[in-house]
Amino acid sequence: MAYNLLKGKKGIIFGALDERSIAWKTAQKAVAEGAEIVLSNAPIALRMGKINELAKECNNAPVIPADATNIADLEALTDKAMEHFGGQFDFILHSIGMSPNVRKGVTYTDTNYDNFLKTLDISALSLHKVLQTAMKKDALKEWSSVVALTYIAAQRTFPGYNDMAEAKALMESIARSFGYHYGF
Repeated sequence: MAYNLLKGKKGIIFGALDERSIAWKTAQKAVAEGAEIVLSNAPIALRMGKINELAKECNNAPVIPADATNIADLEALTDKAMEHFGGQFDFILHSIGMSPNVRKGVTYTDTNYDNFLKTLDISALSLHKVLQTAMKKDALKEWSSVVALTYIAAQRTFPGYNDMAEAKALMESIARSFGYHYGF
C-alpha cells in the first residue's frame, strides 16, 4: 500500500542491475510512493542487466549511462537529470559497489593492488565524485537526501568480503566528511 510519501520528489538512483539489486527494489518503492526518478549505471552494467525493464515499470524513467568513477560521465548525467526534472532534484541513492578481487576469487592476503585501487574507486571514491559533481552543479535542492549503501564489514571482519570492507569503510568516511561540507 502506497502513501504518496515521496510525491513530488525527484532523484537519481545509481546501481540497479536486476531484480536482486537493492537499488532495483528502492526504485520500485520510490516510484510507488510518488517519486520521479532517473536510473543510472555503468555502460557495461546496462548491457549485462535488465534496467530497461525497471525503467518501463517506473513510469518510463530515463536510463542515463554513467561510469560513476568518471567525472565527465557524472557531469553529463547530472545535466541530463536536471534537464529532465526541470531543475534541481531531491535525492540520490548511491548503490554502487564492485571488487575485481572478489569477482576473480583473489583472497584477501593475495590482494591484487591494481584491482584494489579499482575497488576503492568504484565502491567508495565514486560517492565523493557524485557529491562533488552535484555540489558544483548546484543539483540538489535544500534539504535533499543522499543515501549510500554500506555493509557491517566496514566495522567488523568478514573474511569473505575481502577488500570491499576497506572500500565501504572509506565510503563511510567520505559520507561523514562530505556531509560536513555539503550540509552547511
